[in-house]
Amino acid sequence: MITHPSFTVEPWCLRETELNLEVLAQSESVFALSNGHIGWRGNLDEGEPHGLPGAYLNGVYERHPLPYAEAGYGYPESGQTMINVTDGKVIRLLVDDHPCDLRYGRLLAHERVLDFRSGVLSRTARWISPGGRTVRISSQRLVSFTQRAVAAIVYEVEPVDGPTTVAVQSELVANEQLPRVEGDPRVAAATESPLSAEEYFAQDTRLRLVHRTDRSGLRVGAAADHLIEGPESTRWTAQCEPDVSRLTVTADLAPGQPLRLVKFVAYGWSGERSLPAVHDQVDGAVAAAVSTGWDGLVAAQREYLDRFWAGADVEVEGDAEIQQAVRFALFHVLQAAARGENRAIPAKGLTGTGYDGHCFWDTESYVLPVLTFTAPETVASALRWRHGTLPAARERARQLGLSGALFPWRTIDGAECSAYWPAGTAAFHINADIAMAAVRYVMMTGDEEFERREGLELLVDTARLWRSLGHHDAEGVFHIDGVTGPDEYSAIARDNLYTNLMARQNLLAAAASAMRHRDRAGELGVDDEEAATWRDAAARMALPYNEALGVHEQSAGFTHLQRWDFEATPPENYPLMLHYPYFDLYRKQVIKQADLVLAMLECPFAFTDEEKARNFAYYEALTVRDSSLSACCQAVLATETGHLRLAYAYLGEAALMDLDDLEHNTRDGLHIASLAGTWIALVSGFGGLRRHLGDEGRQDLLGFAPRLPEALSRLVFTVAVRGRRLTVDVGRTEARYRLLDGEPLAVLHYGEPLTVTAEEPAVRSLPPVPVRPEPQQPHGRRPPGRPGTEEAQTEPQE
Repeated sequence: MITHPSFTVEPWCLRETELNLEVLAQSESVFALSNGHIGWRGNLDEGEPHGLPGAYLNGVYERHPLPYAEAGYGYPESGQTMINVTDGKVIRLLVDDHPCDLRYGRLLAHERVLDFRSGVLSRTARWISPGGRTVRISSQRLVSFTQRAVAAIVYEVEPVDGPTTVAVQSELVANEQLPRVEGDPRVAAATESPLSAEEYFAQDTRLRLVHRTDRSGLRVGAAADHLIEGPESTRWTAQCEPDVSRLTVTADLAPGQPLRLVKFVAYGWSGERSLPAVHDQVDGAVAAAVSTGWDGLVAAQREYLDRFWAGADVEVEGDAEIQQAVRFALFHVLQAAARGENRAIPAKGLTGTGYDGHCFWDTESYVLPVLTFTAPETVASALRWRHGTLPAARERARQLGLSGALFPWRTIDGAECSAYWPAGTAAFHINADIAMAAVRYVMMTGDEEFERREGLELLVDTARLWRSLGHHDAEGVFHIDGVTGPDEYSAIARDNLYTNLMARQNLLAAAASAMRHRDRAGELGVDDEEAATWRDAAARMALPYNEALGVHEQSAGFTHLQRWDFEATPPENYPLMLHYPYFDLYRKQVIKQADLVLAMLECPFAFTDEEKARNFAYYEALTVRDSSLSACCQAVLATETGHLRLAYAYLGEAALMDLDDLEHNTRDGLHIASLAGTWIALVSGFGGLRRHLGDEGRQDLLGFAPRLPEALSRLVFTVAVRGRRLTVDVGRTEARYRLLDGEPLAVLHYGEPLTVTAEEPAVRSLPPVPVRPEPQQPHGRRPPGRPGTEEAQTEPQE
């Protein structure tokens, strides 16, 4: 999409200079607005044409049965699908009784701009109706970061070539008709008319609808109020029915005489509060928004984002497209989490219903690392949601005969929703992903109260799971069998290296945290003996390694499997999961997404530099990147092992996953983890950011090992560290470290300790990049080189 001439490359916004109906659904995703609580897709104000209409509330879903050909003990009984709630952004327009539908008449001009600094989506259009009248339309839209329940729109229409009668219909609409897409497992399960009406109201300029889901039992309320500016002829009426509440404003307009409508919308939902309570909640929120006014909401939005960018911005010199992409990515990652407040962060955020709106492990492994360093308060909220689901996770573990807690592979409310055991329940590594996200958060913020309350309990329950899931063999080695690692083209394996290394960190961190908070640990039933068993399991953890090849194994025996026939696989058969049975994929050496490579990113000190280089080269030749989660990890390890041109190509793939619709499913929402991966590729890759482990798994120091590819001349980023902001400025030959505020900070530069202050930057030179043979990719799966550079690498040799 971004390569289309209608999209421009600008550092602080996403601009579309003409309407392209062929990618309308994709543009609705990239122009989506959210605050982590409310999500509005970037649909046209008039409602149609649309690709996928969407208004979402975090945590609002409907249940549906999970059918099985054969029943099995422990299978989840029902799934959950995020639903399209009451749509409050619809403002229909009639020009001399012709509906404004841009597929008809003649569209003279159309532009949309998403401003990353103001958080406002702006739109302008000039349209000639089928009746020959030309009108100028403009709108601005925001979902408020400061008033969590509120979104607002300014909509203005003005005739250009003569007197015109216009009617503007501002609506709240429930149970919108949604398009069906068949044959893609990443698409949400269909839920037709999921909302049952409980209350509908329209009076003067105020509208309200309250609905309830039939099976999940969630009550959803939406209210709207309006400010109207127009000529004396302006009139309005309000009407309602169960699924629509509408304000119709009519006016006779002359050129230069606009009709302006300001629409304030408020949402609320609950599984417990009564109808009057939800009714009052949304009425109160919309009244507060009206009191603040449009200008007040815009000013507060800008102030909120000014604070965010002051501590989160990434500057890239040498590639304008990457510069735009990383700010686009950070903006949407913030939108996915900012006001989630103890709710999940779905894989698509609140930009679409892809993956049913479920939260997966990539929240903790990709999204939370970025937020930890840029907006740490959102991380505590996301982890508190996980902590709140512990009862369900404990019950799931008991159901499977295990101790501790087993967190769900995919979920909205904490219940397991995966109907496919090998890729779902068997992916136990999610436990360690959650545990280590908590450790990372505490390390970077110093939030000891969180560690003592929620953090320790998460660590204890996940450690107990590992200890009961694994076993010591006759030689005392600790094995974890029958699990699925991050690579979903391998399943039910023995000793998946990523899982074992993450479990080892989890066990050590749990033991160390329990010793720091003995009284709290005692309340959880942890004693010295149990902590000792965790340390022992960690110390004897199996780490499969192929001595003959000199590489670690993704799982025990993996390197002895038959290799996939990449040369015989045509390009149109990717992603493989849509064209080949899992049975065939599971027994071959073929990798969907970074697995062992991710282990080297998350547990870097478990490997020597030479082991990393050999491992990276071996698994690079097997990884087909059928997942958006892969490229950013490969970018980091390519950088670390000296393959900067290849790393730069992978950075481009991660950064443009949605802007270029590389996986052909941006229509269903953005890939929030891949967006986060843009930051990871830049900051952990070219910035060389690593967390250094202290005693007993405690992560004590930040280290940096920066290096830039030839195409980039400078990289500047800021990270939050224990209430301080540290800026790292990387050039061609040196790196500068400086604190923007706070007490001096100890960090590492290529292993060298240095102290950074606010008064004087610490400047260090960059060592030469190691020279190693260029690794090869599977036939036909090399990443495209960035524009202006040579291709990422040569074709694999026969």
